[in-house]
Amino acid sequence: MVNQKNEQTGVNMPYGYNGKILHVNLSESTWEVETPSEAWYRTYMGGSAFASYYLLKYLAPETDPLSADNVLVFACSVVCGAPISGFNRYTLAAKSPLTGGFGESEAGGYWAPELKFAGFDAVVIRGRAPKPVYLWIQEGAVEIRDAASVWGMDNWETLEHLRQELGDKRIRVASIGPAGEQLVPFACVQNDLEHFNGRTGMGAVMGSKNLKAVAVRGRQKMEMADPDAVKEIAQWHSKRVKSHPPNVGLTKFGTPGLVEGVNGAGFLPTRNFKTGVFEGAQKLAAPTYHDTIFHSTGTCWACTVRCKRRVELADGPYPLDKRFGGPEYEALAALGSMLAVDDLPAVARGNQLCNLLGMDVISVGGVIAFAMECYEKGILTAEDTGGRSLAFGDAAAMLWLIEEIAHRRGIGEILAKGVKRAAETIGKGADRYAFHIKGNELAFHDGRGKTGMALGFALSATGADHIETPHDVAFQGEGVSKLFPLGLLDPVDPLETDDAKVRFFFLGQKAWGINNLLGLCNFCSVPIHAMTFPRLVAAVSAITGWETSLFEILQGAERSLVMARVFNNREGFTPKDDRLIRRWHEEMPSGPLQGRRITPETLEAAKALFYEMSGWDAQGRPKRAKLVELNLGWLADAA
Repeated sequence: MVNQKNEQTGVNMPYGYNGKILHVNLSESTWEVETPSEAWYRTYMGGSAFASYYLLKYLAPETDPLSADNVLVFACSVVCGAPISGFNRYTLAAKSPLTGGFGESEAGGYWAPELKFAGFDAVVIRGRAPKPVYLWIQEGAVEIRDAASVWGMDNWETLEHLRQELGDKRIRVASIGPAGEQLVPFACVQNDLEHFNGRTGMGAVMGSKNLKAVAVRGRQKMEMADPDAVKEIAQWHSKRVKSHPPNVGLTKFGTPGLVEGVNGAGFLPTRNFKTGVFEGAQKLAAPTYHDTIFHSTGTCWACTVRCKRRVELADGPYPLDKRFGGPEYEALAALGSMLAVDDLPAVARGNQLCNLLGMDVISVGGVIAFAMECYEKGILTAEDTGGRSLAFGDAAAMLWLIEEIAHRRGIGEILAKGVKRAAETIGKGADRYAFHIKGNELAFHDGRGKTGMALGFALSATGADHIETPHDVAFQGEGVSKLFPLGLLDPVDPLETDDAKVRFFFLGQKAWGINNLLGLCNFCSVPIHAMTFPRLVAAVSAITGWETSLFEILQGAERSLVMARVFNNREGFTPKDDRLIRRWHEEMPSGPLQGRRITPETLEAAKALFYEMSGWDAQGRPKRAKLVELNLGWLADAA
């Protein structure tokens, strides 16, 4: 099936996407629409590749991430908005104020399909508004509106105010909170208080542009090339979600269901990565969660998984409001085990504060854990904290620090820089306890129990991000069958870092990259969850009308990964930045993984093999032949 043609012009009209990219210049208060060719869409497809393309095209090397010259890209994909579970995510990207390199973060919910229904596949934002503004995109029309009335508001207040101001309770709003306005480099962007572009500081980039929010409303659903086939795939997928074990678990417990298993396996980050077992894990785990604070489930556009948890608590010192989001696994680890806090309402309250103030809960947990260990070692003292002690297990200190960091008050002014820069400011050996990769605080999976994931953390362009890499524990035993179409036929040992593990990561990373390329939820898509590779290829064909293949889609994912790598290369990143944290090179002190570590020599050998397999030189730079293979010859000079 081919794309429909406009009867007047004879030009192919797109299926599944609009063929329109919105460009906004905030400095000049202007906007225009680009209409790329079908070949361009087929080359870049969406999400992370759209974003990388525009950053590499418009952003000069060594640009200050918080200057008007940074470029901010909201990118959907050619399949986003199709009525299939998980086809609802978008990428938000810019140069990261946290890492100084490629910054990217994905979010689900309803915002991305709404942008598609409003007439655009992506929004590219340049410049800085002279005063606070928000974008209002409705049915193909665009307004740059005064945001003075919402500047200073938290994310919930902003959402409610804009819906009232615009007279429509069904608009979708991507906004920043006070932390983004204060340019906290790990400030995030949220939509509906349940969905977050959490990592790499995209909220600070919005704040630096005086952009409070992007509100969207559209009523025109996307036309599919083969709607009957799309409907059949959606029904098959929905039925499979109800029986596929990983999805059944997510529906029943959400990501809090991971806490017990991760702790039992010995890689639940605890006390700033000192160990992988937390004695209070049961108090944070799904059974306790559902017996005490759980209120209801939430979901995303057209999704039957319903993994979101909403929480409510009226009594006690830590009230919880069901409108402000429930903690996911990462939040339970960030504000729970990492800080040795086993008070679940306090952890959930901390998560809701991060949501309202607009901060990445992963970075927040990493920063507070760093501060608590520095206090424990005498590097920080009561004199530095205004008389407040910082001890592991102190829930009240955790909640206090969240507010101090978001508003950049007192010790919060230092911690708001992120662990890398905070350690540089503090000195006195603080860097020994500042755990990050490329400046990005680590997501909460100890690499001594997932060595392939650890390699992914080391090599990711964005730093230690759990969304950017396959997790090898899922591919033991019969689990490897999910990767048979890639030629991976043997199960992997999550504790080994050998040639087989590098091959697993080399191929698995591309499969994982499909989700960021096409805007698919990891909890619905390949390779772990209910979607299969053959059905995914069929879905892309049915939506777009393209006669595609798994090869073409995987090449698109690799193209996206390579473009991000080129971005970092030109910003001065070297193989020294592809590293792990000190504690993962040290033996695990206790628990099921006692004695386990990843030696520096093992990591370096794995990196060298991966570079060679990827067509990169010894400095981690993609070779010209690789760029030409991926139709990226235009980047040869930049690489």
